[in-house]
Amino acid sequence: MTVSFATSARSSVGLEWEIMLADGASGDLVPRAPEILDVVSDATALERYTVTGELLTNTVEVTSGIGDTVAAAVDDIADAIAAVRTVTNPLGVELLCAGSHPFAQWYDQQVTDKTRYHKLIERTQWWGRNMMIWGIHVHVGVDDVEKVFPIINALAIYLPHLQALSASSPFWAGERTGYASNRALVFQQLPTAGLPWPLQDWSEFERYMDDMVRTGVMADATEVRWDIRPAPRWGTIEVRACDGMSTLPELAAVASLVQVLVEHFSRALDEGRTIPALPPWFVRENKWRAARYGLDARVIVDADGTQRGVRDHLAETMDELTDVAVELKCAREFAGLSRILDQGASYARQLLVADAAEGDLREVVQHLIREFRAGPTLREHLAQLGHN
Repeated sequence: MTVSFATSARSSVGLEWEIMLADGASGDLVPRAPEILDVVSDATALERYTVTGELLTNTVEVTSGIGDTVAAAVDDIADAIAAVRTVTNPLGVELLCAGSHPFAQWYDQQVTDKTRYHKLIERTQWWGRNMMIWGIHVHVGVDDVEKVFPIINALAIYLPHLQALSASSPFWAGERTGYASNRALVFQQLPTAGLPWPLQDWSEFERYMDDMVRTGVMADATEVRWDIRPAPRWGTIEVRACDGMSTLPELAAVASLVQVLVEHFSRALDEGRTIPALPPWFVRENKWRAARYGLDARVIVDADGTQRGVRDHLAETMDELTDVAVELKCAREFAGLSRILDQGASYARQLLVADAAEGDLREVVQHLIREFRAGPTLREHLAQLGHN
């Protein structure tokens, strides 16, 4: 079958951010998305950004317009959040984001009343109902369809780095999981989710889609739920591997890394160079290591099996690609990666708060609420709990 890949501006950026709705006092999730969207959708109909529902009624998703820069897309996201707050603040509903809610239970949540969501739950049953996960999606425009799969395969080398930077789901239904990103392992239980197949070119993807549609696995390319996937409708590569970021500056930092890597690999292809890829067994191992250990993971960085610490390898990558970030006008956001490395990703901050609060996960939720409002506030929150 033929799958058309839309025209898009090279290295343009689009962002999607899935956001939890919680009761301000208890911190538990609340099913208020339908009433919030009834108001917000009309009020923002002419804006660049959109605010929509998701699988569960405890979630809204904010989506940017197409940005020439990361900053432009992030500004759209900030405007969308401000619009949502005009409705949620009077209701006593707070916004927060992480890969999972620290203590909420799946059986207390309501599924959004849409046919496609009911079909998903009917098919996936218990695993589908357990999809209490929140993430970010980063789209980057690609100017030639023949570049798509070489770039996806090269990006897979950096999938553990992206997972580790964004890891924010150390708790699940009130339990400490021992994983930095439990979401990474839960999400892959859905059909067509998980790591991308190591396809070599667009024609091979079209054959894959033909097989999937003919056998009833999926209806179209929108049901490909890989961690990194082509988005034919938009003419982009979409990175979906990341847990939900807890703060807007961290979202911007991770988005800049994706944009810079895509542009870097695109330039290499323009120059006729072969860009790197890993055997799929290394990609799979790296995903598990990053989910388990976060920024402390040692990952495999080349086909020879060389292993490096995520922090060190990421720091080297940043040094190598800073000039690309400057040219893409995302140097400030790119530099924000260093802050995550210095202060720890969200999972580490959540664990510190939980320890300081003697395991009270309500305090972790309040920490996430404050971070979402004001950026990282770990020091202040620990001080309130009486810890240095």
